[in-house]
Amino acid sequence: MKLTSKEIAFAGALAAFSAVTQLIHVGYRFPQWGMWLDIVAVSWLAAFFLFGRKLAFLVSLLGAIIITLFAPETWLGASMKWIATLPLWVILSFKQPQTYRQPIKLILPAVLALIVRIILILPLNYFYAIPIWTKMPPAVAFRVIPWYVIAGFNLIQGLIDIIFAWLLVFKFRLSRYARY
Repeated sequence: MKLTSKEIAFAGALAAFSAVTQLIHVGYRFPQWGMWLDIVAVSWLAAFFLFGRKLAFLVSLLGAIIITLFAPETWLGASMKWIATLPLWVILSFKQPQTYRQPIKLILPAVLALIVRIILILPLNYFYAIPIWTKMPPAVAFRVIPWYVIAGFNLIQGLIDIIFAWLLVFKFRLSRYARY
């Protein structure tokens, strides 16, 4: 992957921003479920809207690695955040980022991306994250944590990520620094 110096600078800044928002935890934690709604992946999607799929991949991967290195207890959260965000920028990348300048063109791909996110994240929570985090076997997790709670949190989190990234890039005109 060949990057320009501008892309490298933006990748570093956006990855650092996601790490900082994780480390100081900008967001809200629901005490009953322990899940966070945050802005960690907003910069990952902003990277997509600015420079496309390759930079979104790089920024999200760097952000997840930095989070893991500086907050080792969050390796599980970083991996889940990365996997949950992956369908968002991958599905959005079927069109050029500048296509989404018009929000109406974002709706259908965003809905599809959110559906894929939820389909992907449900088994990952029950068979990977919850057993590691809580030591609760999947069979118990199915009874204790309803699927619609996980799906609802991920729907809201995905909307936060997409909407805030879109606002930063297109409404607040970060797009003037974009590749296109």
